[in-house]
Amino acid sequence: MNIVVCVKHVPDSTADRQFESDNTVDRVGVDGLLSELDEYAVEQALQIKEKAGDGASVTALCIGPEKAVDAVRKSLQMGADKGVHVLDDAIAGSDAIATSLVLAKAVEKAGAEGPVDLVVCGMASTDGSMSVVPAMLAERLNLPQVTFASVIESQGDQVRIKRDGDTATEVIGATMPLVLSVTDQSGEARYPSFKGIMAAKKKPLETWSLSDLGVDAGEVGQAAAWTEVLETAARPPRTAGEIVQDEDGSGATALVDFLASKKFI
Repeated sequence: MNIVVCVKHVPDSTADRQFESDNTVDRVGVDGLLSELDEYAVEQALQIKEKAGDGASVTALCIGPEKAVDAVRKSLQMGADKGVHVLDDAIAGSDAIATSLVLAKAVEKAGAEGPVDLVVCGMASTDGSMSVVPAMLAERLNLPQVTFASVIESQGDQVRIKRDGDTATEVIGATMPLVLSVTDQSGEARYPSFKGIMAAKKKPLETWSLSDLGVDAGEVGQAAAWTEVLETAARPPRTAGEIVQDEDGSGATALVDFLASKKFI
């Protein structure tokens, strides 16, 4: 079984994140890490691989600047067998549509020596939080999609998931090959062991450019994006809170008025 798990290198949410002059996220001058939501995808890919047994492999695939290779290395340390880093300056500023194009071409190239049976993604990235790339990727690959899985069961080439909605839980099944996205309820991701960290140094890690994938630079990047950020603003400094005195029993009314003024109720 050939499994590809898509991972993303994102700015650390605890760091002081910045924007570039063109309103794109600064991904070079800030600390980054493997998106936490993608760790769940790596975990589920590894569990499916372990269940499949001998012959199954997991390839971690990432698009991003030079530092983004750290997301691939983290995936290898967790247990992925191979890594691919798509690195090309022309990709900078790409939106979800262009990202799905590059991912699709990379998945196709990863399946050159053997068809890809399963593509696993996180439910969203922790920086963009759009949740649309898995569906776009499935469309480009002409594969069925089973998304937002909180529980995953696999047997041979069959996959069944549970998807938790606001009012109901759906059970969805599909036959590989397919695209699967998982939520943060799918199971705690494993922590890289010392043995895994050392073993990752010997695992194959390839770097591909757009030319390697047969993608025209004019199809990606900020100039080709269908969406644009027009303006950004720094978070305003925290101000002192408002204290409501309840000496005459009017505190509840004052609280309701405050919440209503902020449109919380």
